[in-house]
Amino acid sequence: MDKNETRLRRARKTRAKIAELKVVRLSVHRTNSHIYAQIIDETGGKVLASASSLEAEVRTAVKHGSSVEAATAIGKRIAEKAKAAGIQNVAFDRSGFKYHGRVKALADAAREGGLVF
Repeated sequence: MDKNETRLRRARKTRAKIAELKVVRLSVHRTNSHIYAQIIDETGGKVLASASSLEAEVRTAVKHGSSVEAATAIGKRIAEKAKAAGIQNVAFDRSGFKYHGRVKALADAAREGGLVF
């Protein structure tokens, strides 16, 4: 198994547990260049809110889309959008990535913004 297959296996286990709980999830995906976050309704499979380092407002505020600074900005943005959509409680889906660095920075910023994991 390569690195990506291992990550996807971990992600599958997490998503199965979240689907079993039937709660809204905050899904995080990161690449070498950018970081993305979506709030997904597990019952209907619809995206309720999303934020990424590709958005124009974030690109002007942050120098690189692959930094901890960018992840913090995305965490704050996704929390604001979730509050606007009336969402407060979410399950954190790190998509098999280690809870470290950019993923941790996004989660901490989302918690500071008012989301409850």
